[in-house]
Formats: sequence, structure tokens, C-alpha cells
Amino acid sequence: MSVVVEVDLRGQFGPVRDQGARPTCLAFAASDAHAGLRDGWDPLSCEYVFYHAQQRAGRPPTKGAFLNDMLATLANEGQPEEQGWPYLPTLPNDLSLYRPPIGVGALYGREGEQPLQDLDLIRKALDQKRPAIVLSTLTRRFFHPPNDGMVVHDDRDQAFPAPRHAVVAVGYGDHLGQSVILIRNSWGTKWGMAGHIWLAEDYLRRHMYGLALLKEACNVPDRAVAA
Repeated sequence: MSVVVEVDLRGQFGPVRDQGARPTCLAFAASDAHAGLRDGWDPLSCEYVFYHAQQRAGRPPTKGAFLNDMLATLANEGQPEEQGWPYLPTLPNDLSLYRPPIGVGALYGREGEQPLQDLDLIRKALDQKRPAIVLSTLTRRFFHPPNDGMVVHDDRDQAFPAPRHAVVAVGYGDHLGQSVILIRNSWGTKWGMAGHIWLAEDYLRRHMYGLALLKEACNVPDRAVAA
């Protein structure tokens, strides 16, 4: 595959994780983007940030989270390391039992923003070694990327109305004269190139509908905790 790689932040991350069948892609994307900004690689608890985002929105844990609530949770409740509340492959049958354990450990907060959906902003963030959270509709080709890991727009590759998806932009480069963005998914290492693919600019311009950039760390214990 003839990609001229300009930025590749995969070294700031550990192995790609797998969300399984639950609608937690945004929690994984936000958690990994957050952890990728910290020194070393210590995965952060997707379960904790997902739980509090849903509590903030008044939504059940069987539904996906909204970006506004996820960013507010990162800034206010923060999240512990993964061992504080490990990810649950399935929810308990009795949802009244679904709540954080006592003593999750230190909480790490992070400010965030939702700028315009501009690929130049993604590249500028990546130049500063800052991953970006990208929200996109999905297509059949995304579910089944080619062996070379390059997904480009094709008029025959129709977008599905649901589900929508969140990934992390971790690099960019050039492929045959077109800008391409390297994304980290949350479907395990068997998908794509060890959990990553390249998305061409023409694909992203048609399918991206949201963007978030994480900023400075913040001290969550000093903030009011949402109910």
C-alpha cells in the first residue's frame, strides 16, 4: 500500500481494545484518546466514563452515549484506570446492580472541545501529538475493510442510518495524492490492520458528523459531581 506516512501516533497507545456487542464506541474512543495523552500507556476505564455519561444524560446503559455528555463527564467526573472498573462484556440482568464499585482509585479529568468538522484541525492536532475523536456514519466497506486497510469513498458503498460510530484519529499521510487519516477502532485487533485502517479524505468528508479534541488535564475532585 503506497501511503506516505506523515504522522503516526500508534506508539502512544497499547493494543486496540474490543467493545464487543455493547454500544460503547464513544466511551472507548474518549478513553483511549484521553489515555493516549498521558505519559506511558495505562488504559482508562471505559465503563466508568460510559456509566457517568449515561447518568448525566438520563439514558440507560443499553443505549449509546452523546458526545456532549461524554466530554462533560471527562471534565467533571473524570475516569480511573481500567482496573478501577474493568469493562463488562455484558450488562447485569438487573440494571439496578449496574453502578461503579467502591474505591475505583484516582480519577483523571480532561477538558475537551467540539470544533468544526475540519480535517485540517485533525491534522493540526496530530502534528501536536494529540489524537482526535471522530464520529462517523458506517458503510459496508468500513465493516469489511480491504486487506490493505485503505477505505475510500465509493458511490455504491451506501451508509447505514444506524449505528453511528466513534473512532480515534491517530495519524495521517498521503495516498496517491489524497490525504488519508489513520484511525484506531474498538473492534479488537483482528479487524483491519491490528485494529486500525486508513480513511481517505473523500470518505471522511461524506461520513464524518462530529469531532472532539481533548485539551489540558483537569482536577476532577475539586469539581461538582453530576448525579
